[in-house]
Amino acid sequence: MRYKLSNFNFDLPKNRIAQFPSEQRELSRLMVVHKDSGKIEHKVFKDILDYFETGDVMIMNNTKVFPARLYGKKEKTGAMIEVFLLRELNREMKLWDVLVDPARKIRVGNKLYFNDSKGNEVLVAEVVDNTTSRGRTIRFFFDGNPEDFMKILDQLGNTPLPKYIARAANESDKDRYQTVYAKSIGAVAAPTAGLHFSRELLKRLEIKGVNFAELTLHIGLGTFRSIDVEDLSKHKMEAEYFKIPQEAADTVNKAKMEGHRICAVGTTSMRSIESAVSAEGMLKAAEGWTNKFIFPPYPFNVANCMLTNFHLPKSSLVIMVSAFGGHELIMEAYQEAIKNEYNFYSYGDAMLII
Repeated sequence: MRYKLSNFNFDLPKNRIAQFPSEQRELSRLMVVHKDSGKIEHKVFKDILDYFETGDVMIMNNTKVFPARLYGKKEKTGAMIEVFLLRELNREMKLWDVLVDPARKIRVGNKLYFNDSKGNEVLVAEVVDNTTSRGRTIRFFFDGNPEDFMKILDQLGNTPLPKYIARAANESDKDRYQTVYAKSIGAVAAPTAGLHFSRELLKRLEIKGVNFAELTLHIGLGTFRSIDVEDLSKHKMEAEYFKIPQEAADTVNKAKMEGHRICAVGTTSMRSIESAVSAEGMLKAAEGWTNKFIFPPYPFNVANCMLTNFHLPKSSLVIMVSAFGGHELIMEAYQEAIKNEYNFYSYGDAMLII
């Protein structure tokens, strides 16, 4: 069957979009969907232990979110401008791709001033180019080495919670909007399926003999960009940087050859591994950029299990999950989730498809 965007629409009550995380990471809810039988179970996330055995592998995205949302003042007028950092273009020249809001007030040549909580000017930026209606290229000026920039961001920046979380980021978000295994700085959004793991739960999985394969995909805003074409084959994803180390590929391929369960933790892990498949269907070590968009029907090559959150209607994420779990079964599971008041999206609950 050739699926269209409208096949992935459903009514999602606004109060089902989580505004806060669960009280404890591993106490969020877990829906377990069995592909073969169509059985749906309702569990707590820590019950995920029951579904994995010695030799199974979990593929984790170890990207780390940086405080990408800044608030500065425009020169002369003092108007408050939100600057959302997308990607670093040139470290030596301190050039960044950003989104600005309100964009109509920001033109090439404008300067922006960023102050700390005491009102001291810490950072100055100049707009050097327009990229899209809201996009700009800006150059930062500050005292210190380029490597010091992330320290300044930690001081000035805010946790980049998605806009559908209708509140300001607070101190606890610095920890909760980050996986406990985050290492590689570069994402503007968290790999949310991994937010449910506590250090204790990871240790218990390790003791049980479950192996972990870490890769990196730096999530950009393109992951959340709305799809505006009915024909899914016409949709183009924005490219995101990914890296799969040889060690991770070896761990996954050994488990695959031995017939173990291989679980992609999150849509970003799934996109990464499907961007680096050999002619024999094995995982390759790779580094580069991927704009892979997975929609049904799609022959998955590596993972036979997937952990993911609940996603928004007509998003590239729910489309990928439907490709893996089967459109009819996943749409049924989503209706079950809404009926049972599961929480959706970044701070929401989890689904395990096996």
